[in-house]
Amino acid sequence: MIDPEPVLKARLCWVQMYQQTQNQAQTCRRCGISKKTLRKWWTRYQEQGEAGLRSQSRRPHKLRPRKVTPEQEALILELRRTRRLGPQGLQRELLRLHQLRFSTRTIWKVLHAHGVSVLRPASRKRAPKRYTRPVPGDRVQIDTCKVSKGLYQFTAVDDCTRMRVLALYKGRTAPNAAHFVREHLLKEFPFPIQRIQSDRGGEFIGREFQDALREECIKFRPNRPRAPHLNGKVERSQRTDRMEFWATVDLKTPQEQLEQQLALWQSFYNSERTHSSLNSKTPNQRFQEVKELVPSHQQVKEAYTPPKWYANNSWGVWVFT
Repeated sequence: MIDPEPVLKARLCWVQMYQQTQNQAQTCRRCGISKKTLRKWWTRYQEQGEAGLRSQSRRPHKLRPRKVTPEQEALILELRRTRRLGPQGLQRELLRLHQLRFSTRTIWKVLHAHGVSVLRPASRKRAPKRYTRPVPGDRVQIDTCKVSKGLYQFTAVDDCTRMRVLALYKGRTAPNAAHFVREHLLKEFPFPIQRIQSDRGGEFIGREFQDALREECIKFRPNRPRAPHLNGKVERSQRTDRMEFWATVDLKTPQEQLEQQLALWQSFYNSERTHSSLNSKTPNQRFQEVKELVPSHQQVKEAYTPPKWYANNSWGVWVFT
């Protein structure tokens, strides 16, 4: 550090005056400095002479390691470029795929340092009408989506906690939908299911699926035609799957391995991935808050009322009356 010449002369004047007067208080009053400042420069002058009056580097002897290494910065920028994720999305993907924990503030600092602009939110024609059921299992939204040729994902989302159950099947059929209910929903959700809501797809209106619901004392609530927004929670969660899970998976992998990866993604989604709709809580945390409201299986069975329907044998489907 290079000091201006007037500054060096002023410091030399201080120590010379003190050397002549040997009066610390008088020197400080006349020079307009504190006793601590005078002692500092007097000590350096005694040890090093006039060279000691120059300012020394204030750089610490031990520097803190960088919170984000260049390799990690490159990883953040690559995820942003290829996946177009915001700080929260990048935070989740870094944790899930690379076991890296960074705050959203740190991630945004990296993006800002490299001149990455803010993502523009999608424009909405009208404000969404949000709602949520108060009790877990009171309403579970289910749907299917095509993953690849001959491979479909069945998805169930609890309306209250946003907890999900996922499974892969080779077709959208009523037997597969019934198997999904019996072998996945009833075994993996930690609460009894009172009602299932879905669109009017053939896999959900089919006889096998309706028989499974009736045997398990689960009510069925079909949405009206051409109204996917009524199943908005499960529709949005499947979009999250496409963006955050299926975009990172090789679809040529055998189905057994895909099912294992999907199970890990389901566990991450329910236990570690926070949700803005839950005030940055996970579905499991939300469930712990409301689990005292969950009815018993016996209470659900007692409140169940069988629907009135008749079977159309020519088509093999249940038609509601």
